[in-house]
Amino acid sequence: MSAYPQPAPAGTSRPPRRQTLRHWFDTRESGAALEAASADRIDWLRAAPFIGLHAGCLAVIWTGVSGTALAVAGALYAVRMFALTGFYHRGFSHRTFRASRPVQLLFAIIGAACVQRGPLWWAAHHRNHHRDADTPLDPHSPRVHGFLWSHMGWFLTRRAFRTDFKRVPDLARYPELRWLDRYDIAVPALLAAALLALGAALHRLAPRLGADGPQLLVWGFCISTVALFHATVTINSLAHRWGSRRFATRDDSRNNLLLALLTFGEGWHNNHHRYPGTARQGFRWWEIDLTWYGLRLLAALGLISELRPLPARVLARARR
Repeated sequence: MSAYPQPAPAGTSRPPRRQTLRHWFDTRESGAALEAASADRIDWLRAAPFIGLHAGCLAVIWTGVSGTALAVAGALYAVRMFALTGFYHRGFSHRTFRASRPVQLLFAIIGAACVQRGPLWWAAHHRNHHRDADTPLDPHSPRVHGFLWSHMGWFLTRRAFRTDFKRVPDLARYPELRWLDRYDIAVPALLAAALLALGAALHRLAPRLGADGPQLLVWGFCISTVALFHATVTINSLAHRWGSRRFATRDDSRNNLLLALLTFGEGWHNNHHRYPGTARQGFRWWEIDLTWYGLRLLAALGLISELRPLPARVLARARR
């Protein structure tokens, strides 16, 4: 038997409501088969926390804003974006560098705070995307499914909620990563609680800052996380429709400076689809790739190693 659960084959049963509610806290599948007719429809009950996160941003009407709240929101956006792009994507999904187990765990925890599911789920879906990019088997191809579905509809389905463990055996051998994947709400819940506590402490100890617990929760958790999410998924939607194509890849991937700035280098998406095996996505010196700079800094500090470079032959075949 496998040491980790496998997706069940297609079937006819629909999970009871109590099982769906349990999956808010424990994402391990029970082994119940997917009902073919509903596997690719949005599971609105299970998606309720995601909807609630967006609704929570509206609380800014009551909490107001302060410089402290903006600073916390910006810092959390930047740190978590780097964990996503540097480790969830270039590290876990593509294995473009080596990291010790403690460093790997640290950035997996930060990545889990992004509220974009666990590291195994994220990497498995991304590997499947590269295999089937912009074909009917790609769940978030704007060419096949349209903008809105590719941007935020696809991952709210029963099929997409499952982790395809067959695609990530290299990651699934780490029990700590499997735990983060199974209990993917744990780290976000701790982050939300920490922001409430920090805001309460600042309100009591430094009232001149104008911050309090609810304000930091709304800005540091809700608004920062929603902005982080929508910036990240523009790579699924906009980066396959809007931009330039340096390489004639089999998919619709594009290079886009604006998206690269928002996502710390991920917007050089046509580059990435041409050669996903390098830790660098900005192939030219002028293509700003903040994640690459951050990875080089970690390598200089001895925290990661063996950054995989871009072969000269790849760039030599570029259109421009």
